[in-house]
Amino acid sequence: MTITSTPQIKPLSDTELQKINAYWRAANYLSVGQIYLLDNPLLREPLKQEHVKPRLLGHWGTTPGLNFIYAHLNRVIKKYDLSTIYIAGPGHGGPGLVANTYLEGTYSEYYPNISQDAGGMQKLFKQFSFPGGIPSHVAPETPGSIHEGGELGYALVHAFGAAFDNPDLIVAAVVGDGEAETGALATSWHSNKFLNPVTDGAVLPILHLNGYKIANPTVLARIPHDELESLFIGYGYKPYFVEGADPAEVHQKMAAVLDIIIPEIQGIQREARVHGFKERPQWPMIILRTPKGWTGPKEVDGKKTEDYWRSHQVPFGDIAGKPEHLQLLEDWMKSYKPEELFDVNGTLLPELAELAPQGQRRMGDNPHANGGIVLRDLIMPEFEDYAVSVPSPGKAIAEATKVSGKFLRDIMKLNQESRNFRVFGPDETASNRLDPILEVTNRTWVAEILPEDDHLSANGRIMEMLSETNCQGWLEGYLLTGRHGFFSCYEAFIHIIDSMFNQHAKWLKTTLDIPWRRPIASLNYLLTSHVWRQDHNGFSHQDPGFIDHVINKKAEIVRVYLPPDANTLLSVTDHCLRSRHYVNVIVAGKQPALQYLDMDSAIKHCTKGLGIWEWASSDLDGETDVVMACAGDIPTLETLAAVDILRQNFPDLKVRVVNVVNLMKLQPQSEHPHGLSSKDFDIIFTTDKPIIFAFHGYPWLIHRLTYRHTNHKNIHVRGYKEEGTTTTPFDMVVMNDLDRFHLVMDVIDRVPKLASKAAYVKQKLQDKLIEHKHYIETHGEDMPEIRDWKWLY
Repeated sequence: MTITSTPQIKPLSDTELQKINAYWRAANYLSVGQIYLLDNPLLREPLKQEHVKPRLLGHWGTTPGLNFIYAHLNRVIKKYDLSTIYIAGPGHGGPGLVANTYLEGTYSEYYPNISQDAGGMQKLFKQFSFPGGIPSHVAPETPGSIHEGGELGYALVHAFGAAFDNPDLIVAAVVGDGEAETGALATSWHSNKFLNPVTDGAVLPILHLNGYKIANPTVLARIPHDELESLFIGYGYKPYFVEGADPAEVHQKMAAVLDIIIPEIQGIQREARVHGFKERPQWPMIILRTPKGWTGPKEVDGKKTEDYWRSHQVPFGDIAGKPEHLQLLEDWMKSYKPEELFDVNGTLLPELAELAPQGQRRMGDNPHANGGIVLRDLIMPEFEDYAVSVPSPGKAIAEATKVSGKFLRDIMKLNQESRNFRVFGPDETASNRLDPILEVTNRTWVAEILPEDDHLSANGRIMEMLSETNCQGWLEGYLLTGRHGFFSCYEAFIHIIDSMFNQHAKWLKTTLDIPWRRPIASLNYLLTSHVWRQDHNGFSHQDPGFIDHVINKKAEIVRVYLPPDANTLLSVTDHCLRSRHYVNVIVAGKQPALQYLDMDSAIKHCTKGLGIWEWASSDLDGETDVVMACAGDIPTLETLAAVDILRQNFPDLKVRVVNVVNLMKLQPQSEHPHGLSSKDFDIIFTTDKPIIFAFHGYPWLIHRLTYRHTNHKNIHVRGYKEEGTTTTPFDMVVMNDLDRFHLVMDVIDRVPKLASKAAYVKQKLQDKLIEHKHYIETHGEDMPEIRDWKWLY
């Protein structure tokens, strides 16, 4: 059954209605004041030009609806003793969330200089969208937020991420009707197929239809009522409609619906927790339809404003040029009757202040919205116990991610009881060789399960949905509320969440400077099925550029690791899962590959971040002629194969092999805390010798990281240069000139002393490349000497 209209009961007494409406008016008043006023916060004197900000910034249109919802959630939090957080999808409604946390007292507790009196109110107004102040969005500076509102689309998926494994939490997710048009949000509705009422909290979606975006109507506001209802029934929800423009009527409707919905949520959870999970419930949701810019000016300069797109941002400006606008602002603010809301000191009247919950029941002070407070360390096994035996470099073969999967399996097992670790990925856990995790848990699934389905259950802890945005959003919500996670993805398609990564990285960077925000667990990516082993899928699956994107962010936040084998991957994975407040990107292949370092050597190498591989070098007893540097598993393989060719043809050549695990090590210390000092860089890479650098990604990234160092002029980088197709593994590196033969020819071209013999060797290498092409076109696979090559020294 669905509710297509609100019940005709009036749960609020006249006094309750008067008070909740007054509280809402107070929030609206504070919201308008933040957008417009510098001074005269209570309008105790006639409004003057100098009381108004010279630059008017902010968004009014969605704010009164957000304030309305907040006031009603406060009521049910108190009535039902709920733990609730508020996610504002229309993030431009920042003045509303700031106003409400100020009214409930949380804001002044976190920012004591913004006191709950006239002086504090003046500072509250001035700081909004003002130099040295706060952003206009629902930002990290806003108590109670886990969601930066600068980019639309992520409210609902963050809400579900927050609800997973939080059985006592209700997450109210307000979805703006503009936001509802984004692809990320449209996919998010299906998160209800993954929410287990036994072990998870609840998400209450509130679709706020106010009809307009910046300058256009919104799609969902312009489809018929029955079609809208059917859409959300089809998504699996039970929609309740609350519609209207008259405040008294809409207050009663909202109170009535919430008094149905909250017991309904509790009933779903109680039934599942007492009798066990049986089938996916039809979770309730609210569709709230109110005017855009509700209670604001109905017209400005003779043009419709309330209930129209003109109220989206600042309804009117040009206060200096149009004195009538100053009067309009004063009349608008006085319509909220501040003298009935605040006492002579500018403090909210006690009978209104008591409407807010107390302590950590306030949505601005809920500990889940400051995830570092509730974060607990993972129970971690010793990663050394999963080591691959490497009797000598290049003598063992293993699948690096398969080995890492066993480590992750036991992390999952050890943390089953605490329920604070999940693995996320778009239908790729098994494909990426992390399937050992399936030995201890299933994939999360609360939709229909057929007898032949594999590893699906409501209590599974592997989150898979073929939507990178959903996986990313779930993980962000999970981390921001104090838990741990791990995201594996095909390297080429992680780009789908580029913008989401941007916002999360900005959140982490901003919160470093907010003392009351506690560090959260790092966001850990494993990018595999990478560019050099996507030969079978072709060009569409070949792109290593996410690491370029990541390195744009602040050095305090991002880390990129390129472990060359299984033992280094284990060491890096352990480090990343223990870290805090970073975005860690690990790039590692999943195919069987040569192994180079025993565990002791791997730990030392990863701890240093880069180093000379003495066992592969030949310059210990003389001056180096050339540095062969590499970062990434396939570049490492091709570099070692190139060194093998150099040893055979130029036995007197002094070669130094340098392998890079932590890409940030290449930067100077002045640019990144992990960076090498100039002195150390010069010692390792020399000051004047040629450096042939085989790199996993786009070559210019290495130049960008190293350009400040002394010997940058001698660095020659080979990497991916946007050449690819369906071909053989070795042909992929040949097409991009990253193969062993091109690397040797680079050495020949840059080491003058090889000139006497170089012409013959170079011709032989060119012949090999021709032979290679002919062989793969005839046999469909790489030459045996390529496939079966091993390090023999």
